[in-house]
Amino acid sequence: MSMDYTTIILTKQSGVAMIKFNRPEVLNAFDHVMGKEIGSAVAKISEDPEVRCVILTGAGRAFCAGGDIKGMVSGLSSYSPDERRAHLKNIHRWLTELINLDRPVIASVNGFAVGAGMSLAMAADIIIAEEDAKFAQSFVGIGLAPDLAGSYLLPRLVGLNKAKELTFTGETFDAHTAQRLGIVNQVVPAKELEHVTWQLALRLAQGPTKAIGFAKAMLNKSFETDLTTFLDNEASYQSFCAGTEDFREGLQAFIEKRRPEFKGK
Repeated sequence: MSMDYTTIILTKQSGVAMIKFNRPEVLNAFDHVMGKEIGSAVAKISEDPEVRCVILTGAGRAFCAGGDIKGMVSGLSSYSPDERRAHLKNIHRWLTELINLDRPVIASVNGFAVGAGMSLAMAADIIIAEEDAKFAQSFVGIGLAPDLAGSYLLPRLVGLNKAKELTFTGETFDAHTAQRLGIVNQVVPAKELEHVTWQLALRLAQGPTKAIGFAKAMLNKSFETDLTTFLDNEASYQSFCAGTEDFREGLQAFIEKRRPEFKGK
């Protein structure tokens, strides 16, 4: 899976793929190159059956401090609306693939996760943050509407009115506030962030991957799907799972009163 990237590091270990944003000198600010490289990494992960869980994190003192402002001044601000829209549509392709990935994704948030960085964190299924992490939908501060699906993901976590408040004000808030609002699942001391993240990632990577993937699909669609369609999908997904090796192993382990050894098949 290893590839030469300039703005990210992609690794795989024990069924866990990690995408580490790697522009620490600018707090992992998101730019055009990083967007392309994350897209490449997500495509590789999607096609790799050995990957059963994914971690997103940042090198150095930040998860991702939003868009690269200097890059915007020198480039994006001179784009026409149509050019800017085409650029975002390219990002949306891999962002959709990441959000709908049929394996669990964990965001391990160190330092700042603001603007596009907060959106990237919310694209994960579970967020673990260090105590000093900071979050903000900071787009309003530079006169932009949000991108990277931030306005789609945030109200699903905090409710519509609170999402509007956080978006309109661009308020920065800490990890404990993010947890209270329902954005962050767990807050840990900085020195424990990597350990706690990997504990959960390995646990999920050893789970019944197909079943988790189908459960994720149902949960992701639960706000938009009518009940009849939802129940049809539920019946199909569970029927498929009933034919998997993991289901047979789960039943056998239950009968034998032991821990199941799922293979993701």
